[in-house]
Amino acid sequence: MEIPGEMVLTKAVAGQYSAVAYRAARIQYWNEYATASPRYERSRRYYRRRLAELYRFFIPPGMRVLELGCGHGDLLASLHPSYGVGIDLSPVMIDSARLRHPEIRFFTVDAHELDLHEKFDYVICSDLVNEVWDVQRILEMVKLHCFPATRFILNLHSNLWQGPRHLAARVGLARPQMIQNWLTPEDISNLLYLAGFEVIRTSNEILWPIYTPLVAGFCNRVLVKCWPFCYFGLTNVVIARPRPTEPLPTPIVSVVVPARNEAGNIPAIFDRVPNMGRGTELIFVEGGSTDPTYDTIKREMELRQRPMTSLLRQSGKGKGDAVRLGFAHASGEVLMILDADLTVAPEDLPRFYDAWVSGKGDFVNGVRLIYPMEEGAMRFFNLLGNKFFSLAFSFLLGQNVKDTACGTKVLSRAHYEPILANRAYFGDYDRFGDFDLLFGAAKFNLRIVDLPIRYRERTYGETKMQRWRIGWLLIRMVFLGLRRLKFV
Repeated sequence: MEIPGEMVLTKAVAGQYSAVAYRAARIQYWNEYATASPRYERSRRYYRRRLAELYRFFIPPGMRVLELGCGHGDLLASLHPSYGVGIDLSPVMIDSARLRHPEIRFFTVDAHELDLHEKFDYVICSDLVNEVWDVQRILEMVKLHCFPATRFILNLHSNLWQGPRHLAARVGLARPQMIQNWLTPEDISNLLYLAGFEVIRTSNEILWPIYTPLVAGFCNRVLVKCWPFCYFGLTNVVIARPRPTEPLPTPIVSVVVPARNEAGNIPAIFDRVPNMGRGTELIFVEGGSTDPTYDTIKREMELRQRPMTSLLRQSGKGKGDAVRLGFAHASGEVLMILDADLTVAPEDLPRFYDAWVSGKGDFVNGVRLIYPMEEGAMRFFNLLGNKFFSLAFSFLLGQNVKDTACGTKVLSRAHYEPILANRAYFGDYDRFGDFDLLFGAAKFNLRIVDLPIRYRERTYGETKMQRWRIGWLLIRMVFLGLRRLKFV
């Protein structure tokens, strides 16, 4: 925009001129950077490689991915998208990206005006919000390119690194920067909220940005995840999803009931499981009962003739195997688990359904530890263990999870399928299935919400939970979570 020399600038005109001048200066800076001496690239090589590792952990290959501020396109290409689009303000950067990664589409576009008329599974934005004129405007443009299930992942430099960054530029280790925004995680969370997003999780990453054998790996995989070192990470990673604005389409609901030695509870399950959504499918999975559980289910099915009811007999062992078998045969878009011991009341299932269909949570997790329990519902040492492990697993998952072992959990089939397909990442440790689902939900950035229920005492049969065995399993799960979710 050209401003006549004698023209008196109004506030509006001055503001418009400032934005245009700011943009032009950025284009010039990054055009020059793209053709500058590679010594600055060498100093950033390890930092960028570590960022690529983090993004690959969050984003599985084969997704539709859009990157804002893509530069040479190396980060986007490292994600192996099925369809990748990169945009950047600098035409020189875009020309370079097209040569380096011809399989990906690149465009010279100002992200403030971005409108590609298509949507993506993931949108990423690495070290860009520090640079732009209007962060909120950029985030609003991102929202136009999101499905309800899209995940928006961005990282931005920490305020604490302003001084070290300026020092590195002074001694020639880094290229001098133009003025930066230097937003805090709280700032970006607020701007995401204004743009219609909800933050799922945040983390501080990269404590040691220079490649040093052993030291860099320990600092950036372990130390930066622990207090107080977590406050000194170079970059803040934020994962968000579009904030739900309307309920999801009404689904068929599949309720899977693992049942072993629960014959006395079967009639009540038929009586008490309510109808939800477009219809409720009831799937019993019986496994190795010594009482007449299988025959009781079969008899009740014949007597009641309830639509969409089926009975399976598992060949494997454990509740986790039973749940996976039930989910494999389910026809509903929403998958629920109900323990046949009825310690969680079937009448509570519509509350889980409402939390899911409203979009408030991708993964709805029952919590037994908030309301007072019926006497005898949970033994004292079990209660202490559950409270301790709730803290441990909240640290591991990056989201608050008050109760890891409550049997009632709800998620969509669409979200369950990638969790199932990637079980090998965590291994076959969990015979109860709770951690398969929780770890998978965290790995795929699902919004986990806790739903408090009133936990009841069992009225038929005996608990199958062996407290010390379960305690040892939980300890193993903590170490597995550290290796596979936290220290990555």
